[in-house]
Amino acid sequence: MSKSCPELLREAANLIEEALSRSPTAPAAQSQQIPAAQSRTPVQAEVARLFAPYNIEARRNMTRRPAQVQVSRRSYTHTVCCLADHNADKIPSVLVKAELLTSGLGEQKVTFSGNDQDPMVITNKLMEVFPKLQQGGGFELLKLVGSTRSRNLALLQCPSTGYTLAYLKDPSTMIGQATIYIRPLQQDLPLDCESSRPASGPVIPCITCQMEVPFSEMKLHRLSCNGTPMEEREQEGDQREENDSETALVSDSVPVRSETSAESAVVPAVIDNEKLDRKETDSEWKIIEEPTQAAKVFKENLLREHATGKPLRIKMDVRESEEDRERELLLFYKQQQEWACPLHCTLVGDLAIGEGVMRYFMTTIISKLQFGFSLDLGGMGRTLLFEGEPDHLVPAASEALIESNLFRVAGRMLAHTFLHDGPHVTGLSPAVIHVLFNGDPEMATVVIEDCRDLHIRSIIELLEHEELTPEQKDTVSDLSMSWDLPAVTKTNRRWLHNKLLLHAVVGRTMRQIKQLRKGLKDVMVWPLLTSRPDVVPLLFPKIAEMQFTPQMLLEKITWPVEDSDDEDFDLDTTCRITGFLRMFIETASSGTLAQLLTFWVGWEMLPPELTVVISEGTLPTSSTCFETLKLPAHFKIYMDFEKALVAAIKSTGFGLV
Repeated sequence: MSKSCPELLREAANLIEEALSRSPTAPAAQSQQIPAAQSRTPVQAEVARLFAPYNIEARRNMTRRPAQVQVSRRSYTHTVCCLADHNADKIPSVLVKAELLTSGLGEQKVTFSGNDQDPMVITNKLMEVFPKLQQGGGFELLKLVGSTRSRNLALLQCPSTGYTLAYLKDPSTMIGQATIYIRPLQQDLPLDCESSRPASGPVIPCITCQMEVPFSEMKLHRLSCNGTPMEEREQEGDQREENDSETALVSDSVPVRSETSAESAVVPAVIDNEKLDRKETDSEWKIIEEPTQAAKVFKENLLREHATGKPLRIKMDVRESEEDRERELLLFYKQQQEWACPLHCTLVGDLAIGEGVMRYFMTTIISKLQFGFSLDLGGMGRTLLFEGEPDHLVPAASEALIESNLFRVAGRMLAHTFLHDGPHVTGLSPAVIHVLFNGDPEMATVVIEDCRDLHIRSIIELLEHEELTPEQKDTVSDLSMSWDLPAVTKTNRRWLHNKLLLHAVVGRTMRQIKQLRKGLKDVMVWPLLTSRPDVVPLLFPKIAEMQFTPQMLLEKITWPVEDSDDEDFDLDTTCRITGFLRMFIETASSGTLAQLLTFWVGWEMLPPELTVVISEGTLPTSSTCFETLKLPAHFKIYMDFEKALVAAIKSTGFGLV
């Protein structure tokens, strides 16, 4: 009879036990391992192996390897700019950056890779990217400080171990994404053109001379391209060959003296010198010490560069009302034009021609900016663009003027008259001038006289008192809180005084100042004013600097002489009339002298020479183009002469142009 499955399993278990009991005793260690190994089936062993990481006991018994020190080797990419001047403390201009780039320096995006604590990682990489930096005797790192409009650079203090990637990444250095500037430590770096770089990019033809130039060298080629088309060069080459052949034929029959090497080098040297002189002249204004002469050279270069451009034509009908004439001026300066092109001014309804007409226009423009327009543009009657006390004028805080973009128009007018050696607006606040030319508003020197609003000024002046009454505190706090500033306390009184004054003068005029800056840039005089700060007082002089004295006029006058070609007048008449004029000048006020000068030459600017002639006539007249004052000879007493001259300069304000 067959046995059941459980019985068979029982018999198998008994046989296994008997076999184990008959086997020899194994070592203790082995006896402990064998049952453990045989107590698992192959499936159980495989499952245990697969799920060993999830076994808590196994993890506890795992032997841990000793931790290894990890060295940070992450890469760091940043924009850097290598400077050439070892004393540089300003951000280079666009032109200087271009010059640096062509010299193998300038702005580059550099990737540093290596140990964050190793200073040689930065040093080696910078020497690789900027080989000329090795000649500087070390280097310093700088960053931009101040507002976004600031151009000042501040030194990043070098740690004792040197500049490292960890130091640059440290938030305390406050570098962020700002450009890092590299400055040589001991001496300037050479700015010779980097010619060792291989040309890159496709070959493209020059649109001027048709020469094929590599893409990477096209910018440099355009700087030196003389503009001669390839066809003309070929014609010149053919002509040169013909001349050479003719010379050869002549030399066969007639002895011709050979050209020495020194003579053959003369012509190319002259051509190169002319080009060099032209380039030096264009940038000569940067190195001229006298600001007046520097401004003159810059303006001459700018006008010469645009001499072939489309002329600017402005007309004014003297028969129209003053408001209509002002509209013509504003309409002209609101147009987008190349303001350095030749200027042609025409007075419709008047026979005046010549240089004196332009002087009349320039004088009218500055007079409107200084004393206001008759047009009611802001709902206040006469329109003033600048308000305040003398030498403390600030832009008017009229929303209508700002929305009309009139301050950009005013900037164009100021720069245009400056470009043509015209008169200037006087008495602008130094704080406004400081901010206008990218100065930090927080560093502006603001005084109480700069605040044109007398009500706001009286509130700010309350903070100069040691103690304030409750009513005064409420008044000051209402003003400060309306400008997002805290209320006044005993501890913040002085600080609040400065903040309120700064906001009243600068904060409320920032949009006007930005428009003025755009107007100056439109006329292209901005490079001169920013590169030469000593020229700024010539554009915005103080009122005291524009006061005329009798001596200033008398030194410029050329008096009539006995042998002149003018109409014949006896010596007594000439001496009498010229004596009357001298007496008038010596006793006149500065304002009257300014009016006389405007009548004489067309504007309030002293020319190199003033001419006086004696003539027939009833009233004094002038020829502003020739800067000549014509005085009638019929006056016998000074009182009659004075009345006639005053009537002439006050009734017209402008002589015969």
